[in-house]
Amino acid sequence: MLALASPASLKSVLKPVEAALALAAGLREGGAEAVELPVADGGEGTAEVIAAARSGGRWGEAEVTGPLGEPVRARYLVLEDGSAVVEAAEAIGLRLASRLDPLGASSRGLGELMLVAAAQTTGTILVCLGDTATVDGGAGLLEVVGDILRGRALRAACDVRNPLLGERGAARAFGPQKGATPGVVDELERRLAAMDELRPYADLPGAGAAGGIGAALAALGAELVSGAELVLEQVGFRDAARTADLVVTGEGVVDRSTFEGKAPGEVVRVCAEEGVRCVLFGGRLRERPAGVEIYELPSGPERAAADLVELGRKLGGLTKTR
Repeated sequence: MLALASPASLKSVLKPVEAALALAAGLREGGAEAVELPVADGGEGTAEVIAAARSGGRWGEAEVTGPLGEPVRARYLVLEDGSAVVEAAEAIGLRLASRLDPLGASSRGLGELMLVAAAQTTGTILVCLGDTATVDGGAGLLEVVGDILRGRALRAACDVRNPLLGERGAARAFGPQKGATPGVVDELERRLAAMDELRPYADLPGAGAAGGIGAALAALGAELVSGAELVLEQVGFRDAARTADLVVTGEGVVDRSTFEGKAPGEVVRVCAEEGVRCVLFGGRLRERPAGVEIYELPSGPERAAADLVELGRKLGGLTKTR
């Protein structure tokens, strides 16, 4: 029996490639034949997933401004066709913030990383949006980039489909995850609403990604696309799923947003269309969608890898008997 280990990241704990290694090891111990096929949607580890699926790429590295102003080292990926992949989490990720400060965190470092990548390439720049510490509507990014990248082919891989404003917007839906209290959420919403340059793009699916950076990139002429759909296409997920008896996917927290553009939700959808058994796991389960086989990892972040091995071992044994 063939099983696909196709997890997304467990934020700040395991990147997709690391989670897939642990899960596949358990599946093999349980008796299944396992293939590691990690997935992503624009969040942490997306560039690594694309690199694993595309041969001939090379990594570059630059020092940029972190989310709270401190210098950080951030990587970017240059592909053979002259395009580049820049991941927001590499420069302004939540894991890079020494404290939660949604009012003070800036997207400046992502703009700096984009300029470095642009100077090294001539093709499209794919900006992967997700898992950032920021809710600044891309203000820091726009200040750095200015008009330099206007006319350059840009794509934004968004990890959610949320708009910029409102109940499902950048501040209200995701501000609390970045440390925003109700009063701070209201202030962030007012700031985003006051950014005139973002207003024409506020309702685009993905405008609210990465604290509103989706809207900022749209203002620069970027095409906003579903990061999950783009990555699953890059890794050939649908064709691989058709050959499998079992697919295991998941992320750190399963909640409403899992099915609003995140990679595990897209994996579940594709498997349902193809008639393939799919198991969804979460470090925490805030949603238990009907009709989905779902598991909650029993331990905390420090044992996430061990929990994935154990889950794989259990599912590998079940697969073996089917």
